[in-house]
Amino acid sequence: MASRFPESRTVILTGAASPRGIGRASAHYLAELGWNIGIIDLDADAATSVAADIAEQHGVVAAGAGANVADEAQVRAAFDELEAALPQVLALVNLAGVSSPVPYLEVTADEWNRVIGINLNGVHFATRRAVESMVKNGVGRVVNLSSVSAQRGGGTFSKTAYSAAKAGVIGFSRSVARELGRDGITVNVISPGPIDTDIMGGTLTDERKEAMAADGVLPRIGTPRDIAAAIAYLISEDAGFVTGQTLNVDGGLYMH
Repeated sequence: MASRFPESRTVILTGAASPRGIGRASAHYLAELGWNIGIIDLDADAATSVAADIAEQHGVVAAGAGANVADEAQVRAAFDELEAALPQVLALVNLAGVSSPVPYLEVTADEWNRVIGINLNGVHFATRRAVESMVKNGVGRVVNLSSVSAQRGGGTFSKTAYSAAKAGVIGFSRSVARELGRDGITVNVISPGPIDTDIMGGTLTDERKEAMAADGVLPRIGTPRDIAAAIAYLISEDAGFVTGQTLNVDGGLYMH
């Protein structure tokens, strides 16, 4: 039987410091719900600064640490730092990622390795470290970000290297869910459609938003809050019977 949720609980989010990203919006959203917040970002100063803002605004405990998620030693050091400063780490949300609009015939080995290193290896490194603690506690939640690009074979801003990495996230998450379910850990995936952030080549114009929405069923593209709300559900105590799943938050772009 899995352990119950502790009264004071922490979620660690990777890649949560950029101003208009899903990560920062999610960190604020979860802090509003009473989660203590740990932020790991490439920009250590930004991670610390966002954490300070969150602590001040929402009255929770928050801390930030710097790491390149593609470097396992840095990821482990950042986790050690955050665990020492925060209540029990109950959840991990892997949001750190890079886009890659490079056509396949122009993909170099360096570009391939960069995209896989951050978008797939980074998810593994952070998950591996987080679940070590979760297994000891008998309870945990992991949420990994994939992309509708993985399921549709591109067709968004990013192309093959990105789609391959994000498809890998889905297979990885299902397998970890299967292996660690008996330890009280759930592992799920959120697969966003186009979201109004800066990852797709800068701030989106109204024309680009309309063009992106045209593929879906709903007449708009997504917002970071749409993703934050899905994360909040999947890391909640109520989602304890949901694992190995991919939740598409994409306006009906991909139905399966």
